[in-house]
Parts: sequence; structure tokens; C-alpha cells
Amino acid sequence: MVKQDLKEKILSGFYTFNDKLPTESSMMKTYQVSRYTIRRAISDLEAEHYIFTIQGGGMFVDDWQKQQEPQTFEQKQIGVITTHIADYIFPNIITGIDRFVSGEGYSVLISNTQNDPEKERASIKKMLDNNLSGLIIEPTQSALGDPNKDLFEQIKTSGLPTIFINSHYADLDFPYIEMNDVSAGKVVTDALFNLGHEQILGIFKIDDGQGVHRMNGYVKSYQEHSKFSYLSEIVMYQTSDNMHSVFTKIERILRREDHPTAIVCYNDQLAIKIIDLIRSLKMRVPEDISVIAFDNYQLSQYLSPKLSTVEHPKEKMGRDAAKMLFDIMNGDHQPESIKYDPQLILRESTANK
Repeated sequence: MVKQDLKEKILSGFYTFNDKLPTESSMMKTYQVSRYTIRRAISDLEAEHYIFTIQGGGMFVDDWQKQQEPQTFEQKQIGVITTHIADYIFPNIITGIDRFVSGEGYSVLISNTQNDPEKERASIKKMLDNNLSGLIIEPTQSALGDPNKDLFEQIKTSGLPTIFINSHYADLDFPYIEMNDVSAGKVVTDALFNLGHEQILGIFKIDDGQGVHRMNGYVKSYQEHSKFSYLSEIVMYQTSDNMHSVFTKIERILRREDHPTAIVCYNDQLAIKIIDLIRSLKMRVPEDISVIAFDNYQLSQYLSPKLSTVEHPKEKMGRDAAKMLFDIMNGDHQPESIKYDPQLILRESTANK
């Protein structure tokens, strides 16, 4: 918006050769955008020889009509930080981002944190060392608070356009795109109640916001089916936990004579492992225990039995995230955050009790 308006005024003769342009502060008020947005527009117009700047003197219209040299290509990059890159749903999300970004003539710089706050810190620093146009971040352990808040405050102060995906830090004022995970948690648990299950085990990862919200949805469902609330049971774990110990605990629950008849898993990746555990105990899915999860991982429909789950709009999230970021970069109004409503997919891993 800023660049286009200034360029049109130069081309139309509103500003002519050697005219002094308004100050950055003045343009910030005129266009109602951040200083970063103004500087990006000025940088682009300088690269295209429409304006030139004099240190301490201001910005002036260049003799753009006499410029014979071809415009130099400015490398434009969008930073993307996710907890993982090469597995589960992340390749699809990154593909969605890349397709939109490349269509705008930009490239993508990718980093991952492996859900480790120290690696998140290193990734952010790496991104800030590059001349980025914008940043898309999946928060690391978003349910535990943010030890890297100082870096995010630095990003906020700089005006670098930034959005969160999949989750967000509640105490940071950045737009975000994520699933309505509370609603999703309630939807899958309600579905099991509708199939006649009353004793439902919930297994949730609680250092990520997604897991906490999905667990809260599970609890909400039991609150609405309060006469069965005494049958509810939850196993919680974190990224740093010894998963052998976690599965040993789950195995003890499944070996009980009064074991749950259904399980809600934090995500499809976990559900696949839980189905293997159930089979190792000589039980069947769904005849003995129904299993349902979240994200509609690509392999979920090819398992035997096919996994019941909730759709995660992976590539759409990537595209929507990139579009939201470019809206901010182009000086459009601050976009509203997006929460996708859950879409339940019932397959063969769930059945009537």
C-alpha cells in the first residue's frame, strides 16, 4: 500500500525529480503503519531507482526516467520456524507456505526447534541475522510460558511482521492461526459418548497449547456427561518425559479388568503407537477398545483399521499464514487471528460399545 501509493505519485508527477518526500514519522501517521513498513517501502523504491536518500538530509525523488540500468534483484525471504520439518503434518504446512510465498517472488528460510526452547532461541537469532521480510513461527512448548520472550519483544519493537501457527504465546500480541483445539477435544469425546462409551481414557501432551486445549475439550465433554465423570481418566506427558515410562503406565491401565473401552489420543502419531500397544496385549481395535485422535495425518486412512480423527487443514493453514503475513507486510490493517472449527472424520478405529 505505501510503496504503491508513493510510486503512483512519482509516476503521475505529484512528486517530481529532486522533490523532498515526507519524513518517516509523517508517513507513519498518513498511512497508519509501522516504521518497519515505511522502511521496507522506501528500500524497495530505492532499489527500483524511484527515490534516493541522503543521510541526515531526508528522502528525495530520483531521476527514474533516465535510469538505464536494469533493476537489480532484491533477495526477499520469509522465515519459517516450526517444531519439526520433515515428518508428520509439517511438510504439508510448509508446502502451503512455500507455494504462496514463491508465487509472490519470495523464498523461504526454514528452521526447526524440535520443541526445545533453547533451539527456538537459536532459530530466532538465526532468523534475525538475515534480512527477512516476515516471520512465521510455531511456538515451542507454548503451554509452559516463553523463556524467549525478550527476543519476541525485540521482534515486536523492530516491527518485523510476525505471526504464529498451530498455537500462540498468550502474553504476546501477535496474530495467529490455529485449530479450535478445545472444540476439537470436545467433539471427539462427544463422538465416543454417542457410540455408547462411558469409560474413556484421555492421553494428552501438556507442554504444548494444543494438548492442553484438547484435554480441556475432553473435560468439557465429561462435564456435559456428568453422570459418567467418575469414569474419566487422563494420562499427561511432556516432550522431555521418558516415553517408555509413559507407555508402561498406559499398559497398566489397559491390563486392568475394568480397562477403558475408548481412548482419545493427543494426535494421530501417538494413536498409531497406542494401537500397536493394544494389539501387543492381544486386544483388538475397535472391538475391545476404540481409538480416536487429531490431525488426520496422511497415513491415518491407510492404517488397519483406518483411524478416526479430526481434520487439520495443513496446506490451507500454510497458505492462510503466508497470506496473513503478506497482508501485514503490505501495510494492510492488522488481521484478525483465525481458529479453524473441527471437522470430525469417523473411520474404522471407533465403533459402538
